[in-house]
Parts: sequence; C-alpha cells; structure tokens
Amino acid sequence: MSVKIKELPETERPYEKLELYGEKSLSNAELLAIIIKSGTKEETSVQIAQKILNLNDTKMDNLNFLHQLSLEEFMQIKGIGKVKAIQLKAVCELSLRMSKPSNYKKVIVKEPYDLAKILMNEFRFEKREIAKIVVLDSKNQILKMKNIAYGGSNFANLSIKDILVEPIIMKAPKIILAHNHPSGDSTPSEQDIFFTNQLYESALIFDIQLLDHLVIGDMNYTSIFSEIINKKV
Repeated sequence: MSVKIKELPETERPYEKLELYGEKSLSNAELLAIIIKSGTKEETSVQIAQKILNLNDTKMDNLNFLHQLSLEEFMQIKGIGKVKAIQLKAVCELSLRMSKPSNYKKVIVKEPYDLAKILMNEFRFEKREIAKIVVLDSKNQILKMKNIAYGGSNFANLSIKDILVEPIIMKAPKIILAHNHPSGDSTPSEQDIFFTNQLYESALIFDIQLLDHLVIGDMNYTSIFSEIINKKV
C-alpha cells in the first residue's frame, strides 16, 4: 500500500513544501498534485501526477503537452475523475490566457517579430487553421485584431472581402494578415503566396496597405513579405 501524503515529513508534502520554500521549489509532479488534491488508496496525489506527466509522448521536456490532453485522456488515469480533469483543463487554459498580452492595442509593429511574438503564443496549441486580420493606424499601432476565418488542417477559407471589410469600416490605412499552420511548420504554401499578392493589389484599391502576411508555426513564424516577396524584387 502506498504511503499517504499526510504520513510524509512536512518538508516533503506539496502544500507544506510550497508554504515553507515557495512554489519554485516544487517539482512538476508536486505542483500538479496540489491541483489534484487527493490520491487513492493505492497512490498519493504526487504519484498520480507523475502518471499524467508520463503521458508526454513528445521529445520536449516541458509541460506544453498538457494543453493537448482531452478530458477523456486525463480521466483514463485512475484517481482522475471528471471534476479533477475539468480542473486540470481549466488550469491549462488559464496558463494560455496569462501568456497573452493584456493590452495589445498599445503595441506598435516596427518589424514582423513584434506581432509574431503575440500570435505565436495565441496560436501555439490551436488545432484548427485560423486567419486573423490585424488593423493598424498610420503609425503602425495595433487598433484591432479579429479572427476572420476558421479552417481544418488546410488553408482557412478566406475571401478578400472578409479581410477588407473591417479596415474599410474603421478607415484604417494599414493591415497585416496572419494565419497559423497547426502542423507547426511555418513555411508558406504557394497558395499562401498567391493569395498574399492578390490581397495586396485589392487593398490598394481602397487605399489600404497590406504590410505583411505572417504564417505562424509552433513558436516559429515566416514573414511572407520579408522572406519571399521582397527577396524576389
């Protein structure tokens, strides 16, 4: 039979250890154990937490895989019921939201990375393709970001009309288009490049400048203007 948490020395119990030494002193399993709260007759909450960590079938030594686990996958572990699985999913979502900038509207886009660093975190665990329009003022300050199309594993179903309607209404002079590749590879497709050229020409008719089209992968990105179109000129 497993040793119970309360039978361990205080310095080895997750709650007491955090109180005594701070949250940074805890292992990943111990931090998860605090969320799980209680174990079973056979295993402590720390041991159950370690089983969750063992579900990581990626080569990355981090906790990012937790975002990909479904409620059902959490519940396959003995000791994790529906309530605990929901709590774990809620914590994962909170971590995503905490990583997003609190006020992107103050951001001035001087180079592609200024926007890419915001979108890489936002798109990182997204399984669908999402196209986003970023509307800017004359000083390249972000006025608005809006999702305009959702897709499957292929290019999101975009139309030039859907992209331009927002900046036309706002009378904004500049825009940036962005979309993600759920595969993690930010290499633009020929369709991505062709569509970018079409959008650039169409936007000019309305005195709107398309500054760039960013393709977002897994913590990487490609600027179609910087890496492809401008290099061809």
